[in-house]
Amino acid sequence: MPKKKKTKKIKNLKILKKSKSKVKSKSILKTNEKKTSISGPDEKPEIKKIKKQPTEKRVYNLKDFVVYPKHGVGKITAIEKANIGEIDIQFYKILVEKEKLTLTVPINQQSKLRPIATINQINKCVSILKTKPKIKRTMWSRRAQEYDQKINSGKIYELAEVVKDLNKNTDIIADQSYSERQLFEKAYERLKSEFEAVLKVSPEEVQKKMDKALGRVKISEDA
Repeated sequence: MPKKKKTKKIKNLKILKKSKSKVKSKSILKTNEKKTSISGPDEKPEIKKIKKQPTEKRVYNLKDFVVYPKHGVGKITAIEKANIGEIDIQFYKILVEKEKLTLTVPINQQSKLRPIATINQINKCVSILKTKPKIKRTMWSRRAQEYDQKINSGKIYELAEVVKDLNKNTDIIADQSYSERQLFEKAYERLKSEFEAVLKVSPEEVQKKMDKALGRVKISEDA
């Protein structure tokens, strides 16, 4: 009787050893697979090309109109070179006439610049100006911050939305707070200057077009 028990134990041990050896062999195979997938010191890793933003690839020419978000529409007056720290840097000189400001923007750092809007985008802006203003019930300080961010975003549709939302169909100062009027005028002038650059018409004609869309025709006629 005791001999049978011993033989059973030996069989069980053999089965355990076999199963352990199988597990070990599988783990060795997996580690080998991982090792083969990892590139050795002599092998060169694959370098993926990073695509640049389209704005960085764009080339602007002299007398082109561009939009710099924080300052609005500007005109390229010169394309110059300078040597800074033994490095040749090429940059645009941009005149923002409304603010009487000249900007210097390196060509390889022009991601903030955008070309002026197309005729279709101007037409979309006109349709935005015709819609009803969105009246929010949040505190004015928070709304003013949101409007300011939209004005400085450089996005023409957001600019049109600010003009539309702050439009009161009146020039009576009592109907608007000082800060509200300031933001409206800032957004209005920014949008107007882009309309002028795209449509290539006089400021008076652009004002009539915008005021008509905003329902401010009587105001412009009285003025």
